[in-house]
Amino acid sequence: MRLLTILCLSIFALTNQTIHAQSNISSELSGNAEMLIEKAMSSDIAWDRFNYMVDTFGPRFSGTQNLEDAIDWILKEMDNDDLENIWGQPVMVPHWVRGKESATLITPRKKNLPMLGLGGSVATPEQGIQAEVLIVRSFDELFDRADEAKGKIVLYNVPFTTYGETVQYRVNGASEAAKHGAVASLVRSVGPYSMKTPHTGTSRYQDGVPKIPHAAITVEDAMMLQRMNDRGDKIEILLKMEAETFPDVQSRNVIAEIKGSEFPDEIIVLGGHIDSWDVGQGAMDDGGGCIAAWEAVRLMKELGIRPKRTVRVVLWTNEENGLRGANEYYRMVKEDENSLDNHVLAMESDAGVFDPIGFGFSGSDEAYEILVEIGKYLEDIESGVVAKGGGGADIGPLMNDGVPGMGLNVDGSKYFWYHHTHADTIDKLNKEDFNECVATMAVFAYMVADLEERLPR
Repeated sequence: MRLLTILCLSIFALTNQTIHAQSNISSELSGNAEMLIEKAMSSDIAWDRFNYMVDTFGPRFSGTQNLEDAIDWILKEMDNDDLENIWGQPVMVPHWVRGKESATLITPRKKNLPMLGLGGSVATPEQGIQAEVLIVRSFDELFDRADEAKGKIVLYNVPFTTYGETVQYRVNGASEAAKHGAVASLVRSVGPYSMKTPHTGTSRYQDGVPKIPHAAITVEDAMMLQRMNDRGDKIEILLKMEAETFPDVQSRNVIAEIKGSEFPDEIIVLGGHIDSWDVGQGAMDDGGGCIAAWEAVRLMKELGIRPKRTVRVVLWTNEENGLRGANEYYRMVKEDENSLDNHVLAMESDAGVFDPIGFGFSGSDEAYEILVEIGKYLEDIESGVVAKGGGGADIGPLMNDGVPGMGLNVDGSKYFWYHHTHADTIDKLNKEDFNECVATMAVFAYMVADLEERLPR
């Protein structure tokens, strides 16, 4: 009898919870969501803008005119869209320039090694650095062989496992090698697949440790050098890099809104980062995420949908090598009384605009249940799955201060093939997947913004 009572109470609680979630979604809300999906899937406007931006402005690295020209164009187009409160929020960003660079295998044979200097790296002397190479497979191996590192170029030949794990050699490899007397360091590019495509990205120096040049070579060449090493060959490389860090320069976050009809001070923010690395087109990282978020808001405007709460699109600057845009936006929000508390939800797309699956969400269980119900309206395009745990770098400062956050989940099987390489170009993407990303962001942003009750924290 006691077991039956517990079972009945459990069923009642679950039913009650479902009814509560469903009660937040009116027929008008669901009807508008259907219109957003239909319009997103049939429109070419955002896809055409996406193509135009990456083809016209190319890579949009912090400190470059490319980035600022792209921002100027976006602000003008947002004005043409008749969005509200359009603003280029000033942000001071780092200005690192790679200059000319090369890596040449000298011994046991001469061969050009395709390479990319890593962001923030110092330069070599003008004549370059020619030295014998010490190949290691981990920081532990480097420590064990520390007496061999002095005067050498350390190469980290670390196969890709996960990005979070393997990227440590790119980020921290230079200082770890320098601690043991290395004169330069190289990493096997952080990615699971390569077609002679080196991957760039941020590196960092530790205080009190000599700064040595740091660059990435291709997966293929790292494996070749390992085979040479295993045969007992002496390996020498000539590394030349002109990298230079200049004083900070001004960039901008791009901000635009549809003002809420009933609770204009309550904000659902969505976006991506408008900067990219200085190679490729920055199409999947993260031009597509920016255009998709912008289009999600534009569609609401075009369809005459004004939700109860404000929907704000933010295209953050300098995610790649500083997060200055995210931190400046957070500073603004934090200083504006009640603004942080009034950020109802923060959404980000920074995993490429491949076939969307749904969102990863970090927040309360009650909010999660409501978002799961919203996700059901995207079943036709199979992009409404809400998983627990998610967010993004640019919304990270908001989330760390209590704002619920969600990151767009997509088919990521090929993202790190192209990430931070010359191959990050729009031809790797397709319009249908992109439009589904637009629809997914639009539906979640709109439906949360138009709920009768605010999404609970």
